Amino acid sequence: MARDYAARCPVSPVRNTWLVAATILLVAKGIGAQKVRVEEELEAYPTESVDLRCQFIDGGGRTKLTQVSWIWEPTDGQRDNIAVYHPIYGQSFPNVAFKDRVAFLHNSLENPSIRISKLRMSDAGRYTCEYATYPSGNEQGTTTLIMLAKPKNSAKVVTVQAGTKSVVVAQCEAAEGKPAATIKWLASVGGNHSTSTTNGPDGTVTVRSEYRLVPTPTDNGREVTCMVDQKTQERPWVYPVKLSVEYPPSVSIEGYDNNWYIGRSNAVLLCLANGNPPPTTITWTAASGALPDTVVADGNKLMVKKVDDAVNTTFICEVKNKLGASRHHITTIVIEERRQITPGPSTGAVIGGILGALAFIGIIIGTVLFIRKRQEDGEGPPKHKPPPPVKASSSTEMLNKPSGPPTATETVPLSPGEVYYETTGKEPVTVT
Repeated sequence: MARDYAARCPVSPVRNTWLVAATILLVAKGIGAQKVRVEEELEAYPTESVDLRCQFIDGGGRTKLTQVSWIWEPTDGQRDNIAVYHPIYGQSFPNVAFKDRVAFLHNSLENPSIRISKLRMSDAGRYTCEYATYPSGNEQGTTTLIMLAKPKNSAKVVTVQAGTKSVVVAQCEAAEGKPAATIKWLASVGGNHSTSTTNGPDGTVTVRSEYRLVPTPTDNGREVTCMVDQKTQERPWVYPVKLSVEYPPSVSIEGYDNNWYIGRSNAVLLCLANGNPPPTTITWTAASGALPDTVVADGNKLMVKKVDDAVNTTFICEVKNKLGASRHHITTIVIEERRQITPGPSTGAVIGGILGALAFIGIIIGTVLFIRKRQEDGEGPPKHKPPPPVKASSSTEMLNKPSGPPTATETVPLSPGEVYYETTGKEPVTVT
């Protein structure tokens, strides 16, 4: 009967396609529910321990677990089993490199997490937890283990001699780090740096940097700073380096005041030398030959006990270090009598005088501007011609004049010599 119904009511192609898609979706959903849960990535340091977690998630509970294996795939090598667990045959650790360093945390197929101790840099790689199951076959999850190493940082100065060529004056190194460190230089002196890297057999990287410049005597004692930045450090490693530039000595003589008069006592000359390394010897001589009897040399000091004609000469100071020698001379002139030196004005007096002069100039300028302003704002001659004045009538004429309706005011020009008063002014005006 069912066969007859199927013959009478065949399934349409559209409905058949829908059924196939639904079946595939259900199968995929079932497979997705059966998965191995692991951590995607872990970081660890040498000599430490790390736990690689693995757990089988079976949503339906229909999967039979047969065996679980941990497979290690190094960064540049082949896959190899390092730990195997079978519920009947027990545990196995076939890789000699992990002997006595790997162990299962639980005797369970559902949670076969392992711990690797005494980590080495070469342990970095991919660790796959792989199940042999029935009926779905093998299921797996992979964890990437990243080995980190804190670099051994150092910096040092390179002693050089002043010259005209660029040379290495400081070095900085971040040794055996992973990942590779970054080295920067902070410097106020002109120069540049170069960096190189060396890969170690265990995956670590050594970074070296050299700072170069054309050394001059003024660069001696100045600082350049090495800064190392790397992932394992909480903050950059900073180390200042003082430059060591060697150069021959330079010398000068001080103390002569042009007032060496006969009979003066305890006149002193000082030989000031600068060099790196510091001068080892200082020698005083006179151009006339040996030092006079009244002169005593003590290191960089030349003391004249009593000035006489014998010190009317040229004194020479010579200094030496391992790089060379330098000398300087000064001629002392002996005078008969002491020269009176008039002290100049003090600094305060000079400043006060300048301020006083500026104040006086300011007062003059202010006065001139004030007077000019008053002249511009003051009353001057009228800028328009005033109207002719009205001629005044006598009182008799005013009385005899008949009254009548008001008429317009008549304006009669005054004769020359007559005087009139402005209605708004205070002074009489004489018509000429």
